[in-house]
Amino acid sequence: MGPIKHKALINVDLGEGFGNWTITSDEDLLPFIDHANIACGFHASDPLIMMETVRSCKQHGVKIGAHPGLPDLQGFGRREMKLSLEELTAITVYQIGALKGFLDREEVPLHHVKPHGMLYGMCCRDYETSMAVFKGIPKDVKVFGLPGTCMEQAAKDLGLEFVAELYADVKYNADASLLIERKKKAWDLAEVRRRVTQQIETCTATAIDGSTCELPVKDHPISICCHSDVPGCLELVKETRAAVDTFNKAYFPNK
Repeated sequence: MGPIKHKALINVDLGEGFGNWTITSDEDLLPFIDHANIACGFHASDPLIMMETVRSCKQHGVKIGAHPGLPDLQGFGRREMKLSLEELTAITVYQIGALKGFLDREEVPLHHVKPHGMLYGMCCRDYETSMAVFKGIPKDVKVFGLPGTCMEQAAKDLGLEFVAELYADVKYNADASLLIERKKKAWDLAEVRRRVTQQIETCTATAIDGSTCELPVKDHPISICCHSDVPGCLELVKETRAAVDTFNKAYFPNK
């Protein structure tokens, strides 16, 4: 299918501690990423963590997005829950509003919104769920999501700019859907680099059954996702950065 048509960027989920508990050092990751998805208190984070994460992103020039999830602290937002469509819109508005308060205080714009974990998966496969969640997003804000799914269609129907995601540390099923794991496992760094390079250079990925699945991302702006709760996250992000920089220098030398 050929390479993606836009410069590749990197996003990471940040601010996913709670109180005295932390997953990784967000400060160490910030020099290597372009976009941050900040947890808004439902699957992780709290007001102090949100405030500090926004300030750190501002200092490093990282664009900030809201990362709303299901109200599931114990399950880290990775267990499916049955909510009404009205609830889905309301929890999205609520979480974006919480982060927006800290952004406004620091005079930083909200760049995008990316649903978290199981909410992301629910949006991928169900159009009404996507519409309900996306109705809670301000009209001038981008949406990060999985292309070729209900997320992309809902964003289009609501007039929201859609940024397609590729994944450095999530496995693909044969139909190009994501295998969402409740607890992340460590990755072989050489495999990460191969996976990222394959995705951005061919718009394909090797699925868990060994087949090759096509990723409908070629015409979209691209952001490659890494997760801060993966063991060895810093080295994984560095490998992703190296793959992305190599690609961008080869295909977009003047950008």
